[in-house]
Amino acid sequence: MPLSKRFVAEMFGTFWLVFGGCGTAVMSAAFPNVGVGLVGVSLAFGLTVLTMAYAIGHVSGCHLNPAVTLGLVAGGRFPAKEAPAYIAAQVAGGIAGAGILYVIASGAAGFSVDGGFASNGYGDHSPGHYSAMSCFVAEVVLTFAFLMIILGATHKKAPAGFAPLAIGLALTLIHLIGIPVTNLSVNPARSTGPAVFVGGWALAQLAFFWVAPILGGVLAGGFSRFLFEDDAKA
Repeated sequence: MPLSKRFVAEMFGTFWLVFGGCGTAVMSAAFPNVGVGLVGVSLAFGLTVLTMAYAIGHVSGCHLNPAVTLGLVAGGRFPAKEAPAYIAAQVAGGIAGAGILYVIASGAAGFSVDGGFASNGYGDHSPGHYSAMSCFVAEVVLTFAFLMIILGATHKKAPAGFAPLAIGLALTLIHLIGIPVTNLSVNPARSTGPAVFVGGWALAQLAFFWVAPILGGVLAGGFSRFLFEDDAKA
């Protein structure tokens, strides 16, 4: 498949992830009291990945996340030379998704990005006011687990056709764990989209939500080489 088509697929898929997941958080839930709540937002993020995995997985592999792309590179599953194009597409899609969400959400009386606009944060901007250290560990560990599930579920000896279900449910689970801690990123493109529109503190903390998920993803890629090495040779 030409890189140009894969670029468009990654951009569209990441648009859907940010628009669907963050849109549910912004318009359908007010953590933790009304609307669909934490469970609904977690499910929304899982459903975005599940639906896109079936829709565009055969085109681009449905990474939708720089941490996934770099984790796959570290795991020997994706060529490093194509990673910059994928990451650029994911960031563009994340910003586009947040942009359309902003246009829709701003039509409601009293709307303001001061409420966070589903941005990720630590310390005073953590939903549960978790420390930066707690947030960093959570993002690294949850991204590591997410990548291990992706790498395991897409292994050639894994049951065929079920990877999207495992990956979508995994994203739901890690959101159930991590939303109170950081609003859960595990995805620098997802973090970048809302931060662009919130500005201020969200942009000031954005680097944190690039470094921690990418570290977790790359560690998982390296570990997968050890864990799945014998299977790959079998």
